[in-house]
Amino acid sequence: MEGNAGAPVEKDEIEILEKIYPKVAPYLTEKGRSAIESQGTSVDGIGEKETPLIDGKECAYTIFEPNGTAKCGIEQAYADGVIDWKKPISCHLYPIRIAKYTDFEALNYDRWSICSDACTLGAELKVPVYAFLKEPLIRKYGPEFYQEVESAAEFLKKNPEER
Repeated sequence: MEGNAGAPVEKDEIEILEKIYPKVAPYLTEKGRSAIESQGTSVDGIGEKETPLIDGKECAYTIFEPNGTAKCGIEQAYADGVIDWKKPISCHLYPIRIAKYTDFEALNYDRWSICSDACTLGAELKVPVYAFLKEPLIRKYGPEFYQEVESAAEFLKKNPEER
């Protein structure tokens, strides 16, 4: 709901957003559809494509539950079986953001106050961020990568002096 930029969209996701938009549009708010129809299914950001915003605030794909909870309209269409793509990987991985460099990608945890309730629940349930994000990490980097993350986490749990 806050921010000055939409979610990053990878090159291969630009075409997917264009293709699925007609099926996702009925899920979106009137303002969301208007923003997408005037700006496009993705927009130019700083060095990358992003999801469009509504009046410089929330993502145009944001929808709301009757109780006011914000959700992703793309993900809702996926959950309903209308499309076969969950959402942009940057959204699926959040609160991890990918920083791309010439020879590698760095995965950085984005600390933001709006995630504090999720962090509190994760701590109570003893679910680390990497475990919470197992599905999107495997989606992006494959099961072998995730197994390496699990192994590294287990090593650090047993050897805290190595941190």
